[in-house]
Amino acid sequence: MAMAMTTTTTDKPVSRVSRAVIGAALVATGVGPLLADFVVPRSAGQHMHNPNWPPHAKFHNAQYIAMGALSGGYGLRLLSRRGGDQQANLNTAATIAAVPWLGMFGALLFPGTAASDPEFEDAEPKVLGMHPQLALALTLLAGVTGAVTAERVRSGRARRTGR
Repeated sequence: MAMAMTTTTTDKPVSRVSRAVIGAALVATGVGPLLADFVVPRSAGQHMHNPNWPPHAKFHNAQYIAMGALSGGYGLRLLSRRGGDQQANLNTAATIAAVPWLGMFGALLFPGTAASDPEFEDAEPKVLGMHPQLALALTLLAGVTGAVTAERVRSGRARRTGR
């Protein structure tokens, strides 16, 4: 027996601020890895242009760069979509934006991993005692979480008042 699933859709627009914050996180997701790991000389020298990295490590870094571009682009497309359930589009785009940044912290749980290679650890500036990419990840995650929370509060108020 198949169960019928019902979905609730709303054509009410989401706030521009929420959309902008999540959009900024998606842009960072889409172009950040390319810039940081391949283009910007200082940080690219620690990644794709690091002669000490074996080809397989560079493959996985390039894979992350490509995944960031694809997921960031898809999230932006979804976020800019005007049809369908705007709240669901925003929530899905926010999830897409958050996943790679959450993944940085998950990666640190694996044995033998670090936010920076030992040869660069002393040269890396710290932001609030953290590696800059971890501080950026926390900032973007806080922004995305704040935008989603604000939008839920706003849409809850609209439902209660009938607007």
